[in-house]
Amino acid sequence: MDTILIVDDDHALAQSFKKLMIEEGYAASVATSGEEALRFVSNSQPDLLVMDVRMPGMSGLETLKALREIAPKLPVIIMTAYGNTETAIEATKLGAFDYVLKPFEIPEMFKLIEQALDTGRLMRSRVEIDQDPKTAAEAIIGRSRPMQELYKAIGRVAPTDATVLIRGESGTGKELVARALYQHSLRVEKPFLVINCVAIPETLLESELFGYEKGAFTGAVNRRVGKIEQAHGGTVFLDEIGDMPMSIQAKILRLLQEKSIERLGGREPIEVDVRILAATNRNLEAALEEGRFREDLYYRLNVVTLNLPPLRERPDDVPLLADYFLNRFARHMGMINPGITSEARNLLAAYTWPGNVRELANAVEKCLIFSRGRPIGPEDVSAQVIGPGGRVGETPEPPDEVIRKWVSRALAAAGPNLFSELSDHLARLIISEALMMTGGNRTRAAEILGLSRPTLLAKMDKLNLRTETSVKVD
Repeated sequence: MDTILIVDDDHALAQSFKKLMIEEGYAASVATSGEEALRFVSNSQPDLLVMDVRMPGMSGLETLKALREIAPKLPVIIMTAYGNTETAIEATKLGAFDYVLKPFEIPEMFKLIEQALDTGRLMRSRVEIDQDPKTAAEAIIGRSRPMQELYKAIGRVAPTDATVLIRGESGTGKELVARALYQHSLRVEKPFLVINCVAIPETLLESELFGYEKGAFTGAVNRRVGKIEQAHGGTVFLDEIGDMPMSIQAKILRLLQEKSIERLGGREPIEVDVRILAATNRNLEAALEEGRFREDLYYRLNVVTLNLPPLRERPDDVPLLADYFLNRFARHMGMINPGITSEARNLLAAYTWPGNVRELANAVEKCLIFSRGRPIGPEDVSAQVIGPGGRVGETPEPPDEVIRKWVSRALAAAGPNLFSELSDHLARLIISEALMMTGGNRTRAAEILGLSRPTLLAKMDKLNLRTETSVKVD
């Protein structure tokens, strides 16, 4: 469960906010001064700090400076009631994740809290390279020649400030590679922000990246700092850059050439020091020919290119990956790892995996859920790996029939609390799929499932899914 520390000298307001946080499924604590907040962070290491600017004793800005020394990767959201966005912008320059003006809209605040928590996890959680499949950490797994070459390239380029373009099919692990580059870089103690150029609507992407000045458009009632400015001194990962609109490509080109940006509606250049990592599954050369991608930006991004091999080109890595995901999912579900038979391994290795590592992860998770604790066999793989590239000559069974057979086997085995156990297995599968579809966005997953966010979080707690919402591999 994520822990949030609320820092505000208004005790009544802080307690009300704490109550809201707890109702949303977070663990929350209150500190009424900067000094108390520093003691709390030193002893308890919260996941997020939400702090007012004006407090007696140490101000919010002074506290933030001290926090950067003892917890550089702790996300901090600054609150201010005085409408002085210059103070809030100064806080951003000091390393605050973002700021909000009081009074704020509760749904928007929760959305910002989720973004901050996700960013904190990305910065703190290590991505191991070429580890044993039994590792407990997130890892890039593979011992094939293409993967060995990739590891060498990461080691060479990570300590530099070079712009890196990560290319590979969907599901090959581009985000993991970007995080590994960040974690082995000289900017590891500075911010790491991920911007998905497809997930954000085109009308909002420019203001999200570059910020805006007061009056830049209808509704721009205050100046706003963009994500690139927030990441000053750190690293920005632009995912799916091949889908970035042409108008924004020009601004990214200026950032790479001149190390400066302009806020929307602004006239003065703002110097920023960020390292750009970018990724795409698109054919950029075809996009150049069709006029959908700027040639000058293409060459600016293409300083160093890392090509991630599709899983079909490294079949020997499939059993290693299957062991890794099986161990990982079993641990997060609170289950004993049942293992996998040699026949099932061979079947997994023979499949072409058009969805790459992400598809394999989904298949292993489903096999684990439906196997009910026994070793995963070829029949489990056949049931979960459906579509072209599955077992040659076989017609996949309808999903209802697969579930019916699974239920029949479970009923034949009997056991205490069978109905609850089967229901929990199905609920875990449904919620896991929703979270995988939304990239771990719990608010969006709750909307898809027709649940309130607190209800979803409560179910995730019951099913032991809160420890990791999804395995991100792209």
